[in-house]
Amino acid sequence: MQFSELGLSEALQQNLAAEGYTSATPIQMRAIPAIREGRDVLAAAQTGTGKTAAFTLPILDMLHAERAQDRRHPRVLILTPTRELAAQIETAIRTYGQGLPLRSTVIFGGVGQNPQIQVLRRGVDIVVATPGRLLDHLGQGNISLKELEVFVLDEADRMLDMGFIHDIRKILKLLPAKRQNLLFSATYSREIEQLAHKFLHDPVQINVAPKNVAADTVAQAVVHVAKAHKRQMLSWLIQQKDWQQLLVFTRTKHGANRLCKQLVMDGIGAAAIHGNKSQNARTQALDAFKKGELRVLVATDIAARGIDIDMLPQVVNYELPNVPEDYVHRIGRTGRAGISGQALSLVDGEEKGLLRDIQKLIGRDVEVWSTEGFVPRAQAEPSNDARPPRSSPRGQRPSQKPHGGKPARSGSSGRGNNAGGDAANKPAGRKPRRRRGGAHGDGRQQGHRPRHRHQLRHHRGRRRRGRRDGGARVPPPRRHGRRRARLRRDWPHLP
Repeated sequence: MQFSELGLSEALQQNLAAEGYTSATPIQMRAIPAIREGRDVLAAAQTGTGKTAAFTLPILDMLHAERAQDRRHPRVLILTPTRELAAQIETAIRTYGQGLPLRSTVIFGGVGQNPQIQVLRRGVDIVVATPGRLLDHLGQGNISLKELEVFVLDEADRMLDMGFIHDIRKILKLLPAKRQNLLFSATYSREIEQLAHKFLHDPVQINVAPKNVAADTVAQAVVHVAKAHKRQMLSWLIQQKDWQQLLVFTRTKHGANRLCKQLVMDGIGAAAIHGNKSQNARTQALDAFKKGELRVLVATDIAARGIDIDMLPQVVNYELPNVPEDYVHRIGRTGRAGISGQALSLVDGEEKGLLRDIQKLIGRDVEVWSTEGFVPRAQAEPSNDARPPRSSPRGQRPSQKPHGGKPARSGSSGRGNNAGGDAANKPAGRKPRRRRGGAHGDGRQQGHRPRHRHQLRHHRGRRRRGRRDGGARVPPPRRHGRRRARLRRDWPHLP
């Protein structure tokens, strides 16, 4: 079906034609007419099937047809789980609505609030936001939702996985009772049905794809490799296959940083994005990857939802996800808009159980690639967390001099009658510890004079300190008070 058959305005059709979109996807063919009729919608479709355009196009068409007179409060709220997805949706709104007298903005954390506050005060029609920063603005009175007409909850299943259900409930209490609700999700589960039952009214249910099945345009494969050789295998595949644009997924943020550094050491341009990165760093890395300035983008599951990269040819699972459903969303970054893509997973011995769960979920076996010609190094590289081995035993310095700081002399010139023989027989090592107790009977060594007052209270068990001034030890200053008599008794040399 063509977009011209869906009843959209001429301005929207021209903008779509300028972007090269002429035919609607199944989710768009069923969702756009229902939304234009004002019905609530509960839609589930595969990742990469055009869900964003399925709700942004009819919303732009309705707002353009019913122009508001000098409204400063938003008429549409689109709630998303991640910053990247929010920025992508707002970019799509600007692209599809080019030339329309509508204003939109994006609100998320990780950046300053002042620019967002200024835009909200000037007035906007569409707000795309993440739950946390939106609640901050609502609590500060920077935004009001009393005139809201349409509420969109995008990637609802991811919202629940990230624990945003409490924030969603808080936001729902602040919305007007009369509104249109749209819920879009990549998966259709019992939790989604329970959430939809709470705020959707007689919704139109749209399910255009089987549950938890990857798109047919994605060719899937696995490579069995030892965990210690994964990074070598990835570098070898990039060079052998001549991959120029590659999205790599890891489980942890630290693992993403480490893999990125190792790829750079191999001469492969790479950058990492995850939750610990600042928003500016994440945006710059993603923009550079889209422009082709970066060859590899290493990411955690933060990029597994909603990141739309035009014609991304390759996705690699460096580590399989613990949740099988996340595998479907990861490989859904490629093979979008009908263009073929490829997804490869590096599987070690500990991940074979995760691979079986994934194959059970998608309902088919994944092809196994042969890696003939790959020769791993004889010894795996040490981990970045591993400490270097000690050069000498614990408590022993490699170039430690014998007792006294001077080289031992042979013969009878040492201390005592057989000091030279003892010095020659004793191995060079740690300075022997002095026994507690001395001539004074209270722990001080005979002949040791503390240089400071605090040493009189904390001298027990301390080592003898070397002379720093090169001369006689400085006696402690004269003290007045309760300890004066003790000082005179123990230290008669004091003035």
